[in-house]
Amino acid sequence: MKLSYPVLAVLMAFLNAIGPFAIDTYLPAFPAMQASLQTDAVAMQQSLTAYMIPFSVMMLWHGAISDSLGRKRVILAGLVVFLIASILCASAGNIHVLLLGRALQGLSAGAGVIVGRAIVRDLFDGPAAQRLMSHIAMVFAIAPAIAPIFGGFLTEHLGWRAIFWFLTLLAAVQIVMTWRVLPETLPPEKRQPLAAGHMLAGYRAVLGSGPFVFIALAMSFIFLGFFLYVMSAPVFLMRHLGLGATEFGWLFVPLVCGMIGGSMTAVRLSHRFTQLQVIKLGFAITALAAVWNLAANLLLPDSVATRIPQLALQSFAMNLAFPSLTLIALDLFPARRGMAASCQGFIHTMIMSVLAGVVAPMVWHSTLTMAWTMAGFWLCSVVFFAWSRHLSVKPGNAPEKS
Repeated sequence: MKLSYPVLAVLMAFLNAIGPFAIDTYLPAFPAMQASLQTDAVAMQQSLTAYMIPFSVMMLWHGAISDSLGRKRVILAGLVVFLIASILCASAGNIHVLLLGRALQGLSAGAGVIVGRAIVRDLFDGPAAQRLMSHIAMVFAIAPAIAPIFGGFLTEHLGWRAIFWFLTLLAAVQIVMTWRVLPETLPPEKRQPLAAGHMLAGYRAVLGSGPFVFIALAMSFIFLGFFLYVMSAPVFLMRHLGLGATEFGWLFVPLVCGMIGGSMTAVRLSHRFTQLQVIKLGFAITALAAVWNLAANLLLPDSVATRIPQLALQSFAMNLAFPSLTLIALDLFPARRGMAASCQGFIHTMIMSVLAGVVAPMVWHSTLTMAWTMAGFWLCSVVFFAWSRHLSVKPGNAPEKS
């Protein structure tokens, strides 16, 4: 069956949205869940950890398994497990059952995200692949903004369990869409053996590739300039800018608008510029945002007007460069795109975890320190990308043959 571009774009976007919805939709329900399950705030926070650790670990495996068993089968298996896990969370009578359900959600939620990247590259080349990645990134940007609002609405009107019944319904719809609409994009003759020795050799090839690892690091660090402020939002907004708990939209709405704008611009530029040119433009705009942020923090008092606009510009630049960076990394291993996507996601998630747990608490005491850190992340991303390009032209570092 010939799959049209709009249908594929919608399906891939839905598969990418399940992760943000699984994390952000239930956050407004924490107080209600804590009271209902007769637990404490620490245990509720552990429900995030119970999700994130399996999610991070499985990042390494979803794509690699799809290289052996096929893309569609792995996505369907992940969605079925996610559906069962959501039912478990919705019917949880105590915190222990909830933690088990969240762990199962974490194990399965990344399948669509990781395997979806490989599917895009299986089906499209050049500007078409860049355009589809940009459309997916657009939805990925909107989901975290919509999810908490929708979760708060469900909690207020239907109770916290309705959030997990909604996730169950979302998984069921995606199972039907994937089963009926998505073709298998990796034919049997192009699959890799599902053998421990072969897979370990593949991981050594991907993670031992200097160009690949440095591109993945460049992607992660250009993202960290944005993610630093997201992870520090309570301190940044409430302590430094004096906003209330209901005024987080002053940060998140501009950030989401910037991400959507970056994705839309990437779509338009894909017809006229190469991936490398788009990436360089993204780095240049990120530099402008970092310098603007430093100047504002050095010269102007703390306020929404002096601290937020440059962060929206940073999120714009990030989503402008991200699709092209992703495709360049995957193209290094055309025969192992699923494994490459897994390794890319694993590196990204691990670095985000370090930022959230270690770096952000060290620097959020001052907006100027945060601005210097954002500038440092930009410098790291440029250095990593430049080094990846340097290694790519060396003999022996040519892309793998498909």
